[in-house]
Amino acid sequence: MLSIDCADSVKISDEKSVTRYSSSDWAERGFCTKCGTHLFYYLKPANQYHLPIGLLKTDNDFKFTHQIFIDEKPEYYAFSNQTHNMTGAEVFAHFQDEG
Repeated sequence: MLSIDCADSVKISDEKSVTRYSSSDWAERGFCTKCGTHLFYYLKPANQYHLPIGLLKTDNDFKFTHQIFIDEKPEYYAFSNQTHNMTGAEVFAHFQDEG
């Protein structure tokens, strides 16, 4: 999933249209209750939302800065710019330290 880190700046205007699934002790996933579209990934300890980039109307002024679960990426793609990369183990260790 290509997402944008929105920190805590996400405001949900109609929470009853969102189903939150607690996918771990430290994260939730949000879905539309009507169509099932994935709306966000929410990191509880950091109060941090990550939204799929395709949900946003934007001027495309984003910087691609990091990749997670890099050890699980398909071999057939690679991005040209340099990013901070974390393996799955590094991601889990990072969020266990915060929680």
